[in-house]
Amino acid sequence: MSLLTVGTVAFDDIETPFGRAEKIVGGAATYIALAASYYTDQLKIVSVIGDDFPKEELDYMRSRGIDLEGLQVMRGEKSFFWAGRYHDNMNARDTLDTQLNVLAKFDPVLPASYKKSDYLMLGNLTPSIQKQVIDQLESKPKLIALDTMNFWMNTALDELMEVLKMIDVLIINDEEARQLSGQYSLVKAAAAIHKMGPKYLVIKKGEHGALLFEGEHIFFAPALPLAEVFDPTGAGDTFAGGFMGYIASTEDTSFENMKRAVIYGSAMASFCVEKFGIERLKGLTDDEITERITRFVRLVNFDAKL
Repeated sequence: MSLLTVGTVAFDDIETPFGRAEKIVGGAATYIALAASYYTDQLKIVSVIGDDFPKEELDYMRSRGIDLEGLQVMRGEKSFFWAGRYHDNMNARDTLDTQLNVLAKFDPVLPASYKKSDYLMLGNLTPSIQKQVIDQLESKPKLIALDTMNFWMNTALDELMEVLKMIDVLIINDEEARQLSGQYSLVKAAAAIHKMGPKYLVIKKGEHGALLFEGEHIFFAPALPLAEVFDPTGAGDTFAGGFMGYIASTEDTSFENMKRAVIYGSAMASFCVEKFGIERLKGLTDDEITERITRFVRLVNFDAKL
């Protein structure tokens, strides 16, 4: 089944306690599509880049089965750029520089072949752009998932509330869930967010795992304990890509299958943080992914004596 991803394809400068990486490939759509490519091969991207983006990186995406017909290239323009520095605990970071460049002029246009996509993952972008994409679809996908952030809650809340009514799954972190709902308890936050539109809610808690909500049903998946975390950039997008890629590959949108998708997404995110940028997501083998999933199963599996 086809999965359409909308988001940024960009450059990042990243500084962590483990070192620094300059002008490496990043962007929400990049992480989402690469992670999903390990589960499904019908992938499409809608994004925008400048003519400074490396051809070899685009060729690699194509080699992973990612359709780039919807990737706009603005001649004479620069790609979106972000620079950040992580604190010692790797949970907090400071933005050092943001250059919108081509993103300031981004007007998403869906090619005809994209308008009947089976699944849609809306990466973190202006809510009005996310809505533009949904409005261009000729038929409703089997599942629409959306990522957002507190910046849009502060600056475009009305537009965000409008697009929340159009989606099935909202993927945000615990701080964002509390801000959006006005509730500190994540259970109460989930109940409030359900009323805004999304049937399913995934709350990411970084190194503490992720929660999946559907009404009264709750599932918790821990994060995999890792000896070293080099770079958390893109981990949330990688999670979303693994999550939606698995669902698209199984064609099952039930709560039970979403529980599995949370684990598969978490596995991909655990790879992402092991190196800078998208480096660790390149060239993964089926055996590596299977072994990582097995470690998750062992982490949570036990025989209760009741």
